[in-house]
Amino acid sequence: MRRGSIVRITIYGVLAGILASLVAVLVPWLPTSASEQMDRIEFTFWFTTVICIAVFSVVAAVIVYSILNFRVPLDDETDGPPIHGHTGLEIVWTAVPAVLVTAISIVSAIVLAKNDDTGPNPIRIAVTAQQFSWRFAYPGDAKFTSGQLVLPVNETVKLTLRSLDVIHSFWVPEFGQKSDAVPGIETTLVITPNRTGEFALVCTELCGLGHATMRSGVRVVDRAQFEKFVAGPAKPAGAETSGKAVFTTAGCGACHAFTPAGTDAQVGPNLDKIDPGGRPLEDFVRESIVDPNANIVQGYQPNVMPGTFESSLSDEQLDALVQYLVEGQQ
Repeated sequence: MRRGSIVRITIYGVLAGILASLVAVLVPWLPTSASEQMDRIEFTFWFTTVICIAVFSVVAAVIVYSILNFRVPLDDETDGPPIHGHTGLEIVWTAVPAVLVTAISIVSAIVLAKNDDTGPNPIRIAVTAQQFSWRFAYPGDAKFTSGQLVLPVNETVKLTLRSLDVIHSFWVPEFGQKSDAVPGIETTLVITPNRTGEFALVCTELCGLGHATMRSGVRVVDRAQFEKFVAGPAKPAGAETSGKAVFTTAGCGACHAFTPAGTDAQVGPNLDKIDPGGRPLEDFVRESIVDPNANIVQGYQPNVMPGTFESSLSDEQLDALVQYLVEGQQ
């Protein structure tokens, strides 16, 4: 190949590389990292991206050069000259991609192994998914549970996920890690937050009509704030089992409008004005919670509301929720 041709191919390759690099760098493809696991995922992403840009530059340069230098007139319908091939070139374009793919595989395997490593003494938090809410049980003598996930910064946390009904999926974009919560089995997820702040937990598995509302807040705080939160400080007696707290942590607001709770969802019936059909209101509300298909409001479908609240709520929580709904009637 002539020197001029090599120069032109090089120029085309550089231009293609610059264009691809601008697209890669200027578009915010990933959220801002907030965990060690996400940092490793970002490294893998950019490692792979650099390789892809290099390959793209070479391929694009050859294609552009070929189009500009080997095109024929529109009226030329003759066959091109027979070409046997180039054994050396074929070996190169087979060996180089094989090496690059192997490199990506090795880096990815190392990152996956590191992201699953909990270390010697992780903080263990149990995560329970249920249509359409999340509940978190924290370690300690208080056995504290919450509808919000709070994590200490720069400490490894092992989440144990389970589902009470259908498949859900736990994902905080800034943490990078994602795992399904599957009925009947326990799955795990390791997170080491490295930045304080507030983030959003979303379910990424279509789990029913209220799927889009299955969200929860995540806070990353320092160790002192975490211990204070887990201890349940500055709460009135019985606050953890108050009707409003149960309504929130059980995810009722994801489907129902209820003015005292400040919710306006429309997946399920409005709870501001419950019509018990001549029955005692308290009995009607209790039955509607423990056996949702027993009382279907006109215009709504059966088998939408989970039937697991009788087992997932304690008697005290159930009583508090029923009383809260009864007292909130307008």
